[in-house]
Amino acid sequence: MSKKKESTEAGFQSVENALSKTEQYIEENQRSLSIIVLAIVIVIGGYLGYKKFYLEPNNEEAAAAMFYAQNYFEQDSFRLALEGDGANYGFLDIIDEFGITKSGNLAQLYAGICFFKMGLYEDAIENLKKFDSNDILYTTMALGAIGDSYVELDELETAVSFYIKAAQRKKNEVTTPVYSKKAGLVYEELKEYKKALECYEIILKDYPQSDEGRDIERYIATVKMKI
Repeated sequence: MSKKKESTEAGFQSVENALSKTEQYIEENQRSLSIIVLAIVIVIGGYLGYKKFYLEPNNEEAAAAMFYAQNYFEQDSFRLALEGDGANYGFLDIIDEFGITKSGNLAQLYAGICFFKMGLYEDAIENLKKFDSNDILYTTMALGAIGDSYVELDELETAVSFYIKAAQRKKNEVTTPVYSKKAGLVYEELKEYKKALECYEIILKDYPQSDEGRDIERYIATVKMKI
């Protein structure tokens, strides 16, 4: 018999042995494997049922509840927006009742801004940090509002770190120049003039047509005199 034929036959034998061992394992562990498969089916079925019969109806109910709170927010009635009016939920009620829904998550952002407007900066930070979203504008707004809150608490180094995060998150013509300028102003307060200059020069180079870009050369000239 040729060496090539022997090698081929040996290969087939190895495959057959492996298949035999697999079949033997399945036979010996059939009950355990059946339980595992059943558990997976139950988990998937349970999640789909939870999503359809609990999460989706709750999302709709939470979105309806948000309507009144958002109306008060738009009218600058921040306490009513936050706490409700006795007949309708405020953002805090929505967080408690529908926290796992999209509206419950968005209520964290609204609540944080309400607290900020009411001068309750630590409460603002607590709620804003709980907000979690893939939406660029909302997430950037939350980071910026956390920075604003830390400024009000005179924690400038922490504030500027959040402004930098907000400026660098998905850079764009709207939010990047706003938070770059805020970061620059705080760096000036910290007497870190070179870092302030870097922030201002980003605006001049990349966003000269933005509102912040129109007079940024004045800020650059002023900060250069301090370096």
